Amino acid sequence: MTTVDLPLLPLGRGSDPLSERGVECPGDLPAASDPDLVARARAAKEKLGERVFVLGHHYQRDEVIQFADVTGDSFKLARDAAARPDAEYIVFCGVHFMAESADILTGPEQKVVLPDLAAGCSMADMARLAQVEKAWEALAAAGVQDQVVPVTYMNSSADIKAFCGRNGGVVCTSSNAEVALEWAMAQKGPDTKILFLPDQHLGRNTAVLELGIGLDECVVWNPFKPNGGLSAEELANARMILWKGHCSVHGRFSADVIDDLRARVSDLNVLVHPECQHEVVLKADFVGSTEYIINKIEAAAPGTSWAIGTELNLVQRLAKAHPDKNIMFLDRNVCYCSTMNRIDLPHLVWALESLVEGVVVNRIEVDPKTEAEALVALQRMLDLPGRTSRD
Repeated sequence: MTTVDLPLLPLGRGSDPLSERGVECPGDLPAASDPDLVARARAAKEKLGERVFVLGHHYQRDEVIQFADVTGDSFKLARDAAARPDAEYIVFCGVHFMAESADILTGPEQKVVLPDLAAGCSMADMARLAQVEKAWEALAAAGVQDQVVPVTYMNSSADIKAFCGRNGGVVCTSSNAEVALEWAMAQKGPDTKILFLPDQHLGRNTAVLELGIGLDECVVWNPFKPNGGLSAEELANARMILWKGHCSVHGRFSADVIDDLRARVSDLNVLVHPECQHEVVLKADFVGSTEYIINKIEAAAPGTSWAIGTELNLVQRLAKAHPDKNIMFLDRNVCYCSTMNRIDLPHLVWALESLVEGVVVNRIEVDPKTEAEALVALQRMLDLPGRTSRD
């Protein structure tokens, strides 16, 4: 078995011109500074017992994920929280929009805690409610709003989910986006258009590769340009109006790295997340959600080679769990999601020890009106028929 390592950007040396808000390339994550933190986290969790339920997203650091009662993607974890009504505290080791979804789906007496309030999501931040409402008004002025169904990715704020709820729209995940778009396309007849928020790549990849919609029928709405930078004719001809947003991690992966790896590794399997750019997805062998990626690697034959395009913590964890397979990261630089990685062991220990003392820190609460409207869009998703093969 041949192991191929792409040249990495060493810690503290040089700079990466492709980096942007939401991404850092530090080389490797430093260890927790206090060696007693593991013991303190374990002790606090034991004192709280079944009063606390810790959720760990797949992209979390190993030092944090070891304390998770369940692991998963954002929606799976929110549903897991809803399935534990007896847990007084839900500690969500993820990012802000995930904790909001958990608060929406859990009971009013349960308290959702995000260990670091700075753990946000650059993609979710790319679609602000005021921007979306302004776009909605512009679509009305262009005479197409009555044909538009808003669909938002799970990776969005609660108020964007609420916007979709009150305007006949739905929430989707990366594993059921195809089913959600099919549902949306059936809502207003043959002339239906979809406003897809906030990730243009998931919307484009699903529409073109799963629904057969033409690339020329997909337009991008730029909230920083008048009328989204689109003419009335472009809006009239479009079937997919894609918000100009993206994942700062998945957007990094490039087609040229795939070409480079294929030239160096025989029988390479390229496995990527649908948040990647369309050119990357077209060159990949397999495309699917985080859970799909995990399941694909677990089922892969020993000795096979895999280049994976998703967050580095997960790729490293898969490589450690499957030493019989040649697993590599689909980028030249070591890049973690810096906002996700704000949930480190010191913050988790602080949150747990505060709960032991009866102090609820960093509680995430969605206001009742937003919660009710967001729940409408989430319930529409829950009512959709079975999930896709990309689950």
